[in-house]
Amino acid sequence: MTMPRWGRYPMGTDFVSFDRGPTGVMPEIVMLKAADGVGSRCVLYAKGGERTIVCIMHPRADMTRHYAIPYLVDGGYAFFAQESRWPGTDMATVHEQLVADVAAAMTFLRERKFESVVLLGNSGAGSLYCLYQAQATTVPPHRLTDTAAGDSYDLNTFDLPPAHGIILLGAHLGAGRILQTELDPSVLDERDPHSCDPDLDMYSVANGFREPPQLSSYSEEFLSRYRAAQHVRVARIDAIARGYIAEQRYFQQLVGEPAFETLPVEKKRLLRRHAVAGRTLNVHRIDANPATVDLSLNPSTRGYGSLMSTRPDISNYSDAGTKILTPRAWLSSWSALSSRASVLDNLPKVEIPTLVLSYTGDNAIHPHNSQTIFEQSPAPDKKRAEVDADHFGLAPASMPDSNGRRGAATIMLDWLRNRFPARDQ
Repeated sequence: MTMPRWGRYPMGTDFVSFDRGPTGVMPEIVMLKAADGVGSRCVLYAKGGERTIVCIMHPRADMTRHYAIPYLVDGGYAFFAQESRWPGTDMATVHEQLVADVAAAMTFLRERKFESVVLLGNSGAGSLYCLYQAQATTVPPHRLTDTAAGDSYDLNTFDLPPAHGIILLGAHLGAGRILQTELDPSVLDERDPHSCDPDLDMYSVANGFREPPQLSSYSEEFLSRYRAAQHVRVARIDAIARGYIAEQRYFQQLVGEPAFETLPVEKKRLLRRHAVAGRTLNVHRIDANPATVDLSLNPSTRGYGSLMSTRPDISNYSDAGTKILTPRAWLSSWSALSSRASVLDNLPKVEIPTLVLSYTGDNAIHPHNSQTIFEQSPAPDKKRAEVDADHFGLAPASMPDSNGRRGAATIMLDWLRNRFPARDQ
């Protein structure tokens, strides 16, 4: 049996990199070490004499060749692209620790004497940078002192230089917030990826699904039950994650007790194994947002399907429809109930000049996300703009003439020039 092709993009597509770097620039590789001792790799693009630098760091994606770099550097601004301490994977990503990575970059750029630092929060970088700015502007000792899992991690002990401006480009409301909209609530058993409550299955014809190219249509009653059940599933996974962590801590406590040394060798070996062995979560079926197949929901110019799939009814059950995460990563990054990396929770402390820039054909970040961010931003100086393109600034099939990346860069440059000094001529 031949399965229909469901990937939105050809295999090997590089989603964020530029084709050609800025002219006359030799990129400088910078190795940073955060205050907790963990390193990160960065690339500095500058021609010399820049007074303002734009930064980017995604929790997991490599954006050291981001498509905005040539436009902004040729336009007179330096650019600092940073990998996180977990490049290429979000399996263990803890956002509270990523704050230390951002702080290392901010400290480095302050030492390089840049007058202004502007954060470019593209996609998942938006929620990370909002968390950073909120913590940076919180006066010690009132910053976070632990992670979402309850592990000690005191941000009051770090130097967190605040940024001077922020651009939220195709930014979602937080990994946890967006995943909750995509999480399949019909899963009955987290250990069984095929378990299904038919009354909550959005891919059931009985509930309104139609085989593409037909559009699906869901009733308000179904959507209300569906969204409530998504919340319940997040809470269920939270409980599992916290249970795994509590189990490990129990054995760690036993190993740390004085009586541990008096135990037989085999008993000590067994307890040590339990103390260091971490469990992982397999979060199945995460491509199940009704708005991907019912385009009357959150209307926009996007095409059918989800961010990476034109057939979410298939990809939802594929390997791509499963996240493998540590319990700590789930709670800190992907839980809508536990993660501190929520844009709207941190936004009240992000009062620096703010540009909210979105793509009209984005299959992941629908217009109401950007509009909500803009409306709730407390910044006295804020601007909202849109560009016709998909989530990656590329031209979707419905907009073949889109100049998405160039158009977005033009808006960013205009916004920067009206607020922050460029390179000395």
